[in-house]
Amino acid sequence: MSKSLTYTNGVIAVREKYLLKDKIFKLCEGSADDALRSVSESGFGRGAEVVSVFDFEKLITADETDIDAFIREYAPSAVEREYFLSPRDFHNAKALIKALHLNLDTQNLLAPDGIYSSSLILDCIKKRDYSPLNKELGQALESAEELFADGETVSGAKIGLIFEKALIGHLSSVCSRNPLLKRFITIKADMTNILTALRSTDETFAKNSFVTGGKIKEDKLLTLLCEDGETAEAAFRNTAYSDFVKSCLDAKRSGLPMMQAEKIAESYETEYFSAKKYDLKRSQPFLYYVFRRRIENSNVRILFVCLLAGMREQDIRKRLRAI
Repeated sequence: MSKSLTYTNGVIAVREKYLLKDKIFKLCEGSADDALRSVSESGFGRGAEVVSVFDFEKLITADETDIDAFIREYAPSAVEREYFLSPRDFHNAKALIKALHLNLDTQNLLAPDGIYSSSLILDCIKKRDYSPLNKELGQALESAEELFADGETVSGAKIGLIFEKALIGHLSSVCSRNPLLKRFITIKADMTNILTALRSTDETFAKNSFVTGGKIKEDKLLTLLCEDGETAEAAFRNTAYSDFVKSCLDAKRSGLPMMQAEKIAESYETEYFSAKKYDLKRSQPFLYYVFRRRIENSNVRILFVCLLAGMREQDIRKRLRAI
């Protein structure tokens, strides 16, 4: 049974003191060992024992597990629970079916359990019985099985696309009566398709790679394949994605990774709530808190990877998601 929103907001108020917030900027200045000590003392990782800075992923895993437990206990409804946890199921299903057919070790491939346990998903794959799973996840597994059954070499990208499309379809269905979450799904789908178009080598590849759930029509997305970029900028001018597209095109012209665009896409939900953080209503404080926790996990991973690679402070800061 879901907790009352008043009670949940009280729990969030207590837990917020453990958030790193902008403290992570300061950690970009020092060493990886200093950062490890600081994040551990702040409560990140919920007391997980880490012997070496190279074990920083253990902290992130422990924090993700804690977030998932919070979601299971305090989600206002099944919709929010599905929104945050079902992506784990699609990730784990993809990892398990690849591991089964390619004889891979799943130890470092699996995420924490989502709505379903990874053992249940594996059992469904082995029995070829997907009835215990949601429709979209079952259909994705069936499609993946068909690819492997053809006997041809199956690329990771092709398998990944099957599960990515299925996940967006599932979330769109589950969140159909939640306007805000539905909006987030639509925007993420559109941003994903914009990035896909810009990274595609030809029109056929782009069309086969687009995910459903977005609002941008295919013909407009295909303008992004134009070499000069002017047609694309004109097509997206005065739309909600004009800045996003411009960031992508600027990076592409310079021969650089689309780092800023990826940052915008990953930070979108957190930035949305941050802009109105003093006027959050109903389930929004819960959503904002979970998004912030998830972003901090991303930022801690970025921080340690960059520090261990010897990157400069300003370069690390550029990569951090919404604070």
